[in-house]
Amino acid sequence: MKIKTKKARRFYFLFLPVLLISLAALLAAVRAEKNVADLGLGQPADNCTSILVGKLASTDGSTITTHTCDCGQCDWTWRHVPAADHQPGEKRKIYHISQFKAWSPAEGLKWDLYKNDFTGLEIPQVAHTYAYHHGMFGYINENQVALGESTIGVVRKLENETPTPAFDLTMLTIIAMERATTAREAIKIMGELSEKYGYGYYDSGEMLAVADPNEVWIFEILPVGPLWSPRTGKPGAVWCAQRIPDDEVSICPNESRIGEIDLNRPDYFMASPNAISCAVENGLYDPKSGRPFSWKRAYSPINESAQGSQGRYQRLWRFFDLVAPSLQLSPSTPNMDLPFSVKPDRKLSVEDIINFTRDKSYGTPYDPTTGIRGGPFKNPNYYRQTRNICDSRAEYTTVTQSRGWLPNPVGGLVWISFGAQDTACYMPFYAGVSELPRSFSIGDHWQINRDSARWAFDYVDYHTQVVYSEAIKDVAAAQLMYEKTVIDQLPDLDRRAAELYKKSPKEAIKFMTGFCLNNAQTVVKAWWTLGDQLLIKYNHLYHYDIEKRTYERRFPSFPDIWQKAVKAIDIMLEPEGKK
Repeated sequence: MKIKTKKARRFYFLFLPVLLISLAALLAAVRAEKNVADLGLGQPADNCTSILVGKLASTDGSTITTHTCDCGQCDWTWRHVPAADHQPGEKRKIYHISQFKAWSPAEGLKWDLYKNDFTGLEIPQVAHTYAYHHGMFGYINENQVALGESTIGVVRKLENETPTPAFDLTMLTIIAMERATTAREAIKIMGELSEKYGYGYYDSGEMLAVADPNEVWIFEILPVGPLWSPRTGKPGAVWCAQRIPDDEVSICPNESRIGEIDLNRPDYFMASPNAISCAVENGLYDPKSGRPFSWKRAYSPINESAQGSQGRYQRLWRFFDLVAPSLQLSPSTPNMDLPFSVKPDRKLSVEDIINFTRDKSYGTPYDPTTGIRGGPFKNPNYYRQTRNICDSRAEYTTVTQSRGWLPNPVGGLVWISFGAQDTACYMPFYAGVSELPRSFSIGDHWQINRDSARWAFDYVDYHTQVVYSEAIKDVAAAQLMYEKTVIDQLPDLDRRAAELYKKSPKEAIKFMTGFCLNNAQTVVKAWWTLGDQLLIKYNHLYHYDIEKRTYERRFPSFPDIWQKAVKAIDIMLEPEGKK
């Protein structure tokens, strides 16, 4: 292609660096994904982030966990499971439950259909199982034991996709919810069951944030290879857990987070008996090397940094920079060398954590709206080379709180947000509520359903994408009205529920259930209305004022850099013979 005029040459050379930078970013992303693929570390597209907050690092003394349940096509439904008493000698059936499998609504609900995949294993049932709420995993039970999740992957030779292991992650979390009274107990239950009966099949390396009112732990569990069977006499899983110091916070962004371990400090470390020996046997660690054993370097090494991966692996650095900017951690620091946890510069509220789940890395080198990345309306979802804490493919996001100064049914909370965090609304549910909304239990990606809560939030999200920089302001106003208001009301609601619980637990549960159901119904209805309003307000890229019944062209002036880029490309693509 000949560049005929000075003006054309000027545009070309101005725009050429943009093209070269974009190409470099693409190559870096390919290299990063190849490194992960070569090691067999989970799924490179995973974007489920889990934040962990110790009780002395939060403003109110609660421990906090989060989970962004990313997928884009998975089942998003929720249900409440009541407590139950069981007869002596009763058995508990164990099922294979895929994180990713979903059924058509015409076939039935996932939480009925999964029972068709019975492993053949029945374990002794306990005398009493606790009530809990669950989506893809168990999230909180009536004892305030709470969970969050993030896939971390494992070196390829340890993957076990055979059906021999009886347990996958979802089933482990459900059993933990049924039986655990503390975080440590939940970890021991999951660890012992996976050792005895095997772990894997649907799942590879996984991390769980495990919390109770006093402690929060990172628990990582891995399969031990496709040749394992109970007949080997060896543990069918390898796992390790490390406690977050009470005054610190941590995060798991699909990367193993546990480094050097000290099993002589049981208040901070727990592990399976093969935690080190499994690595030695598989050539992943040489005890004669003189180097201390590092869990993550042996089993799930991702040798990337935020800068080196062009933002593909920037969530770890980004979170620490958000909560502790005084540390001045460099984005060029390999993630393997970043700290396990940090003390935040200030204590964090649940509102802070909710805002962190919506973070898009604005103002950083990995800002998805820089230059022309976001198009004329600064849409952060166009440029997919970086991975942000906020995930546009989220099925839902959870924020759990465990609060020791309140009775367990009142102290435990799970906040649920359906769909992309930036366009949704968090709704609280006490651990003690006796039911979840019916609208939470139905719906799928392939059939719009106005009886399904999730579709209300997708409806708003879809209409926000068109004119993101404008429509997100309307969404933020709705979040202020329906989310912030509840956050501010919560201390009074807690007090009333706790006082009522002392007098009558049944009445307290009725009060909490009524509030949570009514609030969720109000929010879902408001989001359907908001979606309609966005469609009307920004129709045809004009501004339709519903109250004044007027319309005007509101978007004639797009960002200069975007307009210049369009002109530069137009000139570059001009036919040879055009004058």
